[in-house]
Amino acid sequence: MIETPSLVDQYCHGVLRTELGLGTFEAHLGRGEGPPAPGTTFFDTQTGFAVRRWCPPLLGLEPHCPPARYLARRRELGVLESGRRLLRGSGITTYLVDTGLPGDLTGPAELARAGEAQAHEIVRLELLAEQVADTSGTVESFLANLAESVHAAAASAVAFTSVAGVRHGLALAPQPPGPGEVRGAAGRWLAGRTVGGPLSDPVLLRHLLWIAVASGRPLQLHAGLGEPGLGVSPVRADSRTWGSTDRTDPVLLTDFARATAGLGTDLILLHGYPYHRHAAHLAGTFPHVYADLGPALARTGARAAAVFAEILELAPFGKLLFSSGAHGIPELHVVGARLFREALGRVLGGWVAEGAWSLGDAQRVATMIAAGTARRVYGLDAENA
Repeated sequence: MIETPSLVDQYCHGVLRTELGLGTFEAHLGRGEGPPAPGTTFFDTQTGFAVRRWCPPLLGLEPHCPPARYLARRRELGVLESGRRLLRGSGITTYLVDTGLPGDLTGPAELARAGEAQAHEIVRLELLAEQVADTSGTVESFLANLAESVHAAAASAVAFTSVAGVRHGLALAPQPPGPGEVRGAAGRWLAGRTVGGPLSDPVLLRHLLWIAVASGRPLQLHAGLGEPGLGVSPVRADSRTWGSTDRTDPVLLTDFARATAGLGTDLILLHGYPYHRHAAHLAGTFPHVYADLGPALARTGARAAAVFAEILELAPFGKLLFSSGAHGIPELHVVGARLFREALGRVLGGWVAEGAWSLGDAQRVATMIAAGTARRVYGLDAENA
């Protein structure tokens, strides 16, 4: 029996405060940019089946109950009570929350209260830059205010996160841009944007990454398929660049990982799937690079153990971290946690049964991935984790 009494969800988002109808709820089960095709449902996915397996018992229903019955029970309890029951039933004791998604989502403190857990903020670099740009009148004030804002955020946040891979692609020049290059890029971007306009300029994205590296806080980098809504612009002339999966392969970060080695800042590769083996390889190559299991397990559902085993093929065991990657609905926090525990039990427990691993070693590795490594990387106090 592999036990994980404590889970640190090292990357997730808040949940919606409003009641959801069938269509809105279903949208959070899919991975596309629109509703399901006519005559189909996102409940007929690995994620949808996992929700129906693990979530109904937390609301007093039998596993695998029909979606209509589950949603009726959810409405009967109300969004606050159902959210509390689900989050408290997930087994997650600490949430690290990216507050950079739009919408009426709970923040870290509210998520912590609902889940009877601890919570800490992750600051999204691109959103921070966009907010600074909205209140800065000149290039000089923008760059000065940006540096000051990142410094101030580093004092309270546990980490920074970047969606440069979604915004532009991960094949960015690895070295920091020069001052003149940054000023020129900032001038062009500020002159051409409207208030709230997204940042996708590769020079400014590199500048942001290097400011974050200089802060010493862990830096999370989105790779692979990621999640819908992580910065995709409604208007983008070059659709091949924006969010193209071949440009979000974490192996493209090899030169950046080499350039940042020895500087004291850890890099965490988020959402590497379907390039999870590449992320695991980088984690094994560079001492300061870590790989996140992320929503790949919720995405693959009943096949989660196979994906988990593939990551363990290459990554040192102390370089892997659990996260749910959940956003919008607490069901995704539950599914991420339950599938992670199931995968641990099947893979590590199987190796113990075969005699390949001892039970003590399996338990030690499970504890590291579930919480211990995150506590170390993010400097979380054990009593608050």
